Amino acid sequence: MRDRTFISFDWALKRLLRDKANFDVLEGFLSTLLNTEVVIQELLESESNKSNKDAKQNRVDLLAKNSKGELLLIEVQGETEFAYFQRILFGTSRLVTEYIDSGQNYENVKKVYSINIVYFDLGQGKDYVYHGKTEFRGIHLDDVLKLSPFQQQKFGVDEVYQLYPEYYILKVNDFNRWSRTPLDQWLYFLANSELPEDADAPGLKAAREKMRVAQMSKDEHAAYRRYLDDRVILQDQIITARGEGRLEGRAEGRAEGRAEGRAEGRLEGRAEGRAEEKQETARKMLALGFDTAIIAQTTGLDHHQIEQLQQVK
Repeated sequence: MRDRTFISFDWALKRLLRDKANFDVLEGFLSTLLNTEVVIQELLESESNKSNKDAKQNRVDLLAKNSKGELLLIEVQGETEFAYFQRILFGTSRLVTEYIDSGQNYENVKKVYSINIVYFDLGQGKDYVYHGKTEFRGIHLDDVLKLSPFQQQKFGVDEVYQLYPEYYILKVNDFNRWSRTPLDQWLYFLANSELPEDADAPGLKAAREKMRVAQMSKDEHAAYRRYLDDRVILQDQIITARGEGRLEGRAEGRAEGRAEGRAEGRLEGRAEGRAEEKQETARKMLALGFDTAIIAQTTGLDHHQIEQLQQVK
């Protein structure tokens, strides 16, 4: 692994950017992406309290409230998740319902921005930044439903979609094109953890000053190195597990004619080995803070098995 000059953005979200003194980095990124000035008022709790033991957790890397009272949910996802579209829907839905008090009028529903930085090939598409918003379009005349002048004045927005959650998906995997476009500069930094000297997008100057690995304390640097090493090991384990699964499937197909006793012995041995590998992968993912649902999807372990690992880790 090559040494990085700058701290990776996912680590910074968990540690560095939670400090109010470093909000200028985060504000620069958000202002560039949303194409409007963003001033962060405060950071909020980034994991929703569960009402019961079976309720889904809303785990995010960072949840902020801006000066307009809007909620900005930021999550970095490094591993493939086939239901990620539903996951971001769940995240915004929980925020919409949790940040309005019982008895309040619906006009107090918070505006939510869901910003998702993904390092895997999500869906099918040629672009690398996608924006999703809600519109009501006529099925006969193809016109877009508008707010009345009174509603515009009351809510302080011009369009219906501005009342609803908006989604941004940044597909930064393998992004390696430097340009003078501010958003592309940010994408390059997110993908490579590097900043050319001519980087001038909002927030990147502050990032250059505050996110250098060399500025970390000895303990912080050791923790950061462990984090990077664990992510590489975890990725290798997932790739290896998938590859071995395919090879085993082909091998089992070729060996169908062999003696049943030997086949059963091999299957039992492989099953035990796979179970141990799954448990080890789950332990690594728990240490890195992955959501139980993602661990279950990746390893094939059920929620009860993962909870048992949490208790003994």
